[in-house]
Amino acid sequence: MLEKLNIPNVMTPKFRVSFPAVFRPGKSEDPTKPPKYGITMLFDKDADLSPLMNAMVDFMTKKFGADKAAWPKLSRNPFRDQGEKTFEGYVAGAKFINASSNTKPGLVGPNNEDIINEAEFYPGCYARATVRPFWYDKKGNKGVAFGLQNIQKLGDGEPLGGRVAASKEFEPVAPAGGSGDTAKTAADLFG
Repeated sequence: MLEKLNIPNVMTPKFRVSFPAVFRPGKSEDPTKPPKYGITMLFDKDADLSPLMNAMVDFMTKKFGADKAAWPKLSRNPFRDQGEKTFEGYVAGAKFINASSNTKPGLVGPNNEDIINEAEFYPGCYARATVRPFWYDKKGNKGVAFGLQNIQKLGDGEPLGGRVAASKEFEPVAPAGGSGDTAKTAADLFG
């Protein structure tokens, strides 16, 4: 029987969204496992990550006991340096965390309204989330990761991914003929 640990959700600080898979699950690294929902959270260098770190320590204590020397060695720290990656928006010296879920996370806007339009939640916007630490042990990798619970978008930001906004790429065009009256009937257009 699996042991039931009382692990509460913890609120993240504000982060920049990267690689969101919150409307439908993303691709699974293991083709034998179902795809998961997930998000990569890019924190500023000065973000206070202590609530997340404390939640991880609390989880490890509940799972493996108070003697830290008896804890299994982690294969990977869940708090990783953004400098490990070469993606747009990643800043060396700042931390990132991946969080995932088998079920679709709740997603709301700044006023707690549900976000259903996928265009409103994109790589580069700002959010916060509730997460919960969990233990994984697969293919020799052991460690603590964060399960994604819910997300609140906090604000817009410059989109990540290299695509320039159309409004920044084009200049306004004057109407043909310069008269400003472009109303035509079907007969005018097709004779």
